[in-house]
Amino acid sequence: DSGLRFHYVAAGERGKPLMLLLHGFPEFWYSWRHQLREFKSEYRVVALDLRGYGETDAPPHKENYKLDCLIADIKDILESLGYNKCVLIGHDWGGMIAWLVAICYPEMVTKLIVVNFPHPSVFTEYILRHPSQLIKSGYYFFFQMPWFPEFMFTLNDFKVLKSLFTSQATGIGRKGCRLTAEDIEAYLYVFSQPGALTGPINHYRTIFSCLPLQHHEVIMPTLLLWGERDAFMEVEMAEITRIYVKNHFRLTILSEASHWLQQDQPDIVNKLIWTFLKEETKRKRE
Repeated sequence: DSGLRFHYVAAGERGKPLMLLLHGFPEFWYSWRHQLREFKSEYRVVALDLRGYGETDAPPHKENYKLDCLIADIKDILESLGYNKCVLIGHDWGGMIAWLVAICYPEMVTKLIVVNFPHPSVFTEYILRHPSQLIKSGYYFFFQMPWFPEFMFTLNDFKVLKSLFTSQATGIGRKGCRLTAEDIEAYLYVFSQPGALTGPINHYRTIFSCLPLQHHEVIMPTLLLWGERDAFMEVEMAEITRIYVKNHFRLTILSEASHWLQQDQPDIVNKLIWTFLKEETKRKRE
């Protein structure tokens, strides 16, 4: 309905149940490469470039990135792919959108899987009470400035972007699957296109107009996966999230893993997702 063109990468046969993957910041469909390969045997797996990212259209005004628009995008995409429901998986900012889609359109989400992002109400309440999380989320405030955040990312051949994934403080840890030179190149290619950072940062420029939420409850089975060495999100929020899920809730915290969990520990993440998906089907049969 928005008139925007969305880019996605799909694996698995059409007609199989849909698994829809929503990436975080600063990422694009490629952050799900390990999951596209893994789940195509039983699912039509679709990894999206969110509004403003990669090859998806990027409307110029920040008002076009309000959470309402982002939630409506997922509903529209589902319908235009010919589905009325899906397994929905989101990481980081894509996790925020996944929570909201599950809250607003519960009939569309059979199972919800979120990676390193708490329930949005937990996030907003926790941040107000814990200065340490406020500091870790400082970039939310930095991103409110016009043009300067984009400029900062481009300095020194996108040094900030590279270090997010590779530095000791924020990057994938020693025990994780480090990004290869080709992986880094893919990220640099996408974000070095003219204007490629403005859409992604605009997602954050509207957040304060959309939170806190009116509705909170999540009614479908939910899996929350969390890399404990996340430099941006405090692990305490993961446990509190349980309060808002009125169905089967499973939380798995991986002690050596970073914020970039599905790229950091793809084998473990894929195994945990399979277990959750199978377990739910089993329970239904019983």
